[in-house]
Amino acid sequence: MSEDITEKKTTEKRKSDENVVYVGHKPPMNYVLAVVTQFNSGSNEVILKARGRSISTAVDAAEIVRHRFVTDADLKEIKIGTESVTNEEGRTSNVSSIEICLAKKKK
Repeated sequence: MSEDITEKKTTEKRKSDENVVYVGHKPPMNYVLAVVTQFNSGSNEVILKARGRSISTAVDAAEIVRHRFVTDADLKEIKIGTESVTNEEGRTSNVSSIEICLAKKKK
């Protein structure tokens, strides 16, 4: 019985990970393309995740998607937080993080 629950959670995790775009150091248009591709492949919701200096790139990408490419997309939720990251030297530092959830408006 517990195997069924574990399998179900893993499947749900995979499904939710499919619509996540991790933002890094590339130009914003690369992430815009990834988000638009997700929406065109049938996703009703896409999440942009970023940390540190990449947060501004994630915000830029979300705004470009909303205003230029998927005009029926709306901000569903924005989560901000702090993550502790350990570097190669073993020191721990706090890094800001953001999750921007874009969802298509229901017709």
